Amino acid sequence: MNSENNLLPPFVIASLYKDDLVLVDAKVNSKRPTTTETKKTATIAPAAEEVPPIKPISFLGDNQKKITILLKDSSAVHVADESLQFLTAILAACKLNMGDVAIVNTANQTVQYTQIKIELQPTTLLLFDINAASIALPFEVPQYQVQQYDNCTLLFSAPLQAMLVKTDAAKLEKGKLWNALKKTFNIQ
Repeated sequence: MNSENNLLPPFVIASLYKDDLVLVDAKVNSKRPTTTETKKTATIAPAAEEVPPIKPISFLGDNQKKITILLKDSSAVHVADESLQFLTAILAACKLNMGDVAIVNTANQTVQYTQIKIELQPTTLLLFDINAASIALPFEVPQYQVQQYDNCTLLFSAPLQAMLVKTDAAKLEKGKLWNALKKTFNIQ
């Protein structure tokens, strides 16, 4: 039996080794190439840049009504107790509860709007002390201005901590927030 009859055609061999790390250039004649006719060049494939896997967004609440609340609170995993009490009161005034929302603390995780949109699918996004650039939104919105974008209602607000103190400035911020929430949730 002749060994040349057992050779695979070059296109079959190429398809078998298409993802190889070594590339071989050869002059293809009608006969099998000899070592002097074959030029071999080794090319090392560039190391793939390791992209860290995107962690799922960690949040507090059940997100049943697709309302996402973004805040920054470095003192807590999700939100400090006094801020949570204030948020609960705000939600109750809007006829909502913790089962309706997802509270996301950006002090402990990096999130972007596209990831929020994919994972949490918000119809409403309330942002406390978060600017648009920090979540990769292509625009800025003044605080307490209700803004529609990408089938989502956005509302930027001052930090929750600024509303927890008993000052006239805090009372003014609470009033601005309440007026914007009435527009956002169509409250009479």
